[in-house]
Amino acid sequence: MRLNRIPLLLALAALFALALSGPGVRLGLWPFPTGFQIMRWAAFGGLAAAVLALVVLLWPRLRRQGLVAGGLALALGLVTAWIPWQGLQTARSVPPIHDISTDLDEPPGWVALRAAREAAPNGAAHAGEAVAGPQREAYPDIVPIRLGVDPGVAFDRALAAARAMRWEIVAAERGEGRIEATATTFWYGFKDDVSIRVRAGDGGSRVDVRSMSRVGGSDVGANAARIRAFRERLGAD
Repeated sequence: MRLNRIPLLLALAALFALALSGPGVRLGLWPFPTGFQIMRWAAFGGLAAAVLALVVLLWPRLRRQGLVAGGLALALGLVTAWIPWQGLQTARSVPPIHDISTDLDEPPGWVALRAAREAAPNGAAHAGEAVAGPQREAYPDIVPIRLGVDPGVAFDRALAAARAMRWEIVAAERGEGRIEATATTFWYGFKDDVSIRVRAGDGGSRVDVRSMSRVGGSDVGANAARIRAFRERLGAD
């Protein structure tokens, strides 16, 4: 095997490992800690491929024989290393919490999803100020949603928005103003549960949303982003 081909083969192997890390978890081939470990190995492999590619490109004899392969290996290796690195930076920029609610004094609860929540590693209970404090500091915009319509109309709008988000609707109790749903993340297939509560308030309606991950100490900002996206679809007043 020519030495100038080694960086490209390594870069391709690292990219393949990265591509499998999440879908393998989603398909049940391995648990999510293993998926994270595979992603870490892929990052190191990509970085090693990029370094070796630089050697090829800077060594005149090797460069003449493998300029295209070296350039491709450099690009693929850097991209493969950058994706996990970017994810790590995102995780470090947010608090290590996984339960976000627009109402921190009385978070929407779980009824239809209680059994699933209690069976999950993260449980069903809200951790109180241990979660509320970091949430207030990191996500000051996550507040109750006000709508200038009566609760019945607000409920219908909330249910339509939840369906538009492609969540699995588990319960929709119009008389109680309660919607419970489960969102599945794209890459790893993590299950995050959403509880929506609609009440009358201030001449219109108040909608509170809670989004909570079933596994993982940190949601890497996913639950806050989910509530923001829901609020945008709902069209808060």
